[in-house]
Amino acid sequence: MDGEKLEYIMTGFMEYEFDVLVATTIIESGIDVPNANTIIINNAQTFGMSDLHQMRGRVGRSNKKAFCYLITPPMHHLPSDSRKRLEAVAHFSDLGSGFNIAMRDLDIRGAGNLLGGEQSGFINDIGFEMYQKILAEAIQELRENEFKDLFVEDPDLDGKDFVTDCIFETDLELLIPDTYVNQVNERLVLYQDLDNTKNDEELEKFRTGLIDRFGALPTQVEELIHSMQLRRMAKELGFEKLVIKGGKMIGYFVSKQDSPYYQSTTFTKVLNFIQTNPKDCVMNERNEKLRLVFDNVKTISKAVENLIRIIPHP
Repeated sequence: MDGEKLEYIMTGFMEYEFDVLVATTIIESGIDVPNANTIIINNAQTFGMSDLHQMRGRVGRSNKKAFCYLITPPMHHLPSDSRKRLEAVAHFSDLGSGFNIAMRDLDIRGAGNLLGGEQSGFINDIGFEMYQKILAEAIQELRENEFKDLFVEDPDLDGKDFVTDCIFETDLELLIPDTYVNQVNERLVLYQDLDNTKNDEELEKFRTGLIDRFGALPTQVEELIHSMQLRRMAKELGFEKLVIKGGKMIGYFVSKQDSPYYQSTTFTKVLNFIQTNPKDCVMNERNEKLRLVFDNVKTISKAVENLIRIIPHP
């Protein structure tokens, strides 16, 4: 509603011009209507505990006895967390019970245990795999800095992961179009499945599955799939960041200048490629970051071809 219409409706309700006001959850935003003594919340099981508490607080703001009715499906059909939220709102109904509701909400959602079967809170949202990744990065940083004297580095640097992840930026169109997969939820699942692929074999399996289900791949989807292969190759080559914009591909090497990566066989292969292909790429430094620049890279497929030339893949 625009401002004038909203003011007209609320003023009419407060002056008894009509007895029933139908509203969305915007009603929880602090509007004080002393003469309102009953609120009916439909599908209450879909709201968070704080939402229910705030909406309930819109009635009973005068000397009139107030009522709050929560409309839900049968309780035995509801998820466990929904039942717990509704029970908590019904139990803590006295004045000043907001703190108790907040603590109960924290208890239901979890305070964020990291390990074991009681994972909850944010760790439950990001997943244990992401937690392991963050933990591994922190441990590796400690090994290389504060406790580097306690760990003897393996003189054989081949096969070592010098980069935990490669940030990828591009101005190219990489997506699953809604004209190819028209259901939003289905597209989100496909993006997640694609992100979970770990090697070229799984990537090809994902590609074949798309063709079987939805037909021939649009160019955007082909490029999206190639981008996953490109990120893995960039990580293998020691790029912490890869940018493809304006027809150029720029790979940023490991930022720590004393990293053992620069004594590895991988970096030696990069140097050899630059020496034998001076017209195709150039290595330079900008803002204290060593980078490798390729010109005339207008597709992800072309970017993959360039990286394969550095370290051939089967």
